[in-house]
Amino acid sequence: MGDGSVFEQPWQAQALAMAQALQDAGVISPSEWSQALGARRDAANAAPDGRDYYDSVVAALEELLARRGIASKSALEALSQSWMRAAHATRHGQPIELDNDPVRPGRR
Repeated sequence: MGDGSVFEQPWQAQALAMAQALQDAGVISPSEWSQALGARRDAANAAPDGRDYYDSVVAALEELLARRGIASKSALEALSQSWMRAAHATRHGQPIELDNDPVRPGRR
């Protein structure tokens, strides 16, 4: 993060952008987001240096999506596993795509 960025990885910015997009679309309210993230930080015994902050962001998003019936926890877990398999099946230096998951239904 020596370049002045508050994000170490692109996914961290994407997670916060997703939370903002859900608020902008009226899917969740700012107070609902704040409460969910705060509860996650409390439940996770947040690291004082904040190194686990973005993990809490993702967990809060998953909880809100499940609570709203947008995506079940099992569907989110299956998607996470699919991304992991795709990452392991992707050659170094190539973009990771879900189509690279060797067991994903409907892959090319």
